[in-house]
Amino acid sequence: MEAAANPLKGQGKTSMSRGFPCAVFVSSLALSVLLMIAVPTVAAQAVSCKASGDMDEATHAAIISAGQRYFDMAAHGDLANLRQNAAPRAISDFADIEAAVNNDRSEIAGSRGTARPPFLLEAQGTAPIAHAEFFCGVFNRRGQTADSAVFKFENFAPGKYGAVIFDAGSATSPSTVSFLLQQQASDWKLSGLYIAPAQAAGHAADWYVSRARDYKGKHDFHNAWLYYLQARILKSPLPFMSTADTDKLYDESQSLQPSDFPVGAETAELAAGAETYRLSAVFPQAVGGDLDLIVKYQSSDVSDTAEAYHSNVTVIKAMLAKFPELRDAFSAVVARAVEPSGRDYGTLMKMRDIK
Repeated sequence: MEAAANPLKGQGKTSMSRGFPCAVFVSSLALSVLLMIAVPTVAAQAVSCKASGDMDEATHAAIISAGQRYFDMAAHGDLANLRQNAAPRAISDFADIEAAVNNDRSEIAGSRGTARPPFLLEAQGTAPIAHAEFFCGVFNRRGQTADSAVFKFENFAPGKYGAVIFDAGSATSPSTVSFLLQQQASDWKLSGLYIAPAQAAGHAADWYVSRARDYKGKHDFHNAWLYYLQARILKSPLPFMSTADTDKLYDESQSLQPSDFPVGAETAELAAGAETYRLSAVFPQAVGGDLDLIVKYQSSDVSDTAEAYHSNVTVIKAMLAKFPELRDAFSAVVARAVEPSGRDYGTLMKMRDIK
């Protein structure tokens, strides 16, 4: 349900962003000294960030006002005005914004949206920054405070940006609508639009945390890891943003990270008879009222759909044979064979049909 216009068109997708520390607002002198030692001065001067309470009233009001204006356009499906008010890089990637509005407008139609405290991100210079990491708010020895956030980007284009998140939708179908805005003269142009559900299969993040802890208590560590992952997804409206809540869940779940699941760019092997498949991703995905398990694996070619289907079924059955606990946590398994070009072929099997 998430979609975005990449403000760094042609220079790396923000949804895959990673970065290194650059500038930090801290309350702890010890942490400040540590960061000064660890981070080159030139990098520290390259980027800065202000949380809501640190920015001046005029800037705060301008970001909220622009975000509300674009929220209303999205809620009404007004793509023409969204395009007209988009920053140049967003215009070149406008198909993503259009898809988000067309696919997800029903989730926010009729909703005014309630803005959360915004953030102000600024990157100096003229050349893109390979790894930009913005620390917004107050940080101390225990990490982030409740109103702080960290934003990470690859190949970030210099400029001044505002980030604002709106809580929207209905009580039964809550969503977040997030905007990345770029300042041009006195105006704030649309640079990125993200729409994400605040619930998955009818449940909010806290429900998944509770279930994850239950699975952990039963030593169903793979289920626990995946439910923590789903909770973190719901807690983070933006794919390049982390908060105190998401960091807390990350810390709580790290000891559960399965060694036989793929992590990041690292694959994991799955044996199925005489064949060995290389898993590239395993993650939960809500589809209506169901929570499905997505399993991606490497394939040399998916053009032969009959063969790809056979391999998908083999992978699904091998997953359930190796990890039978998954039957209790998911409604279905979707195996996707992915070839080097990125083209894939998927097969869904309900748990009740997997023998």
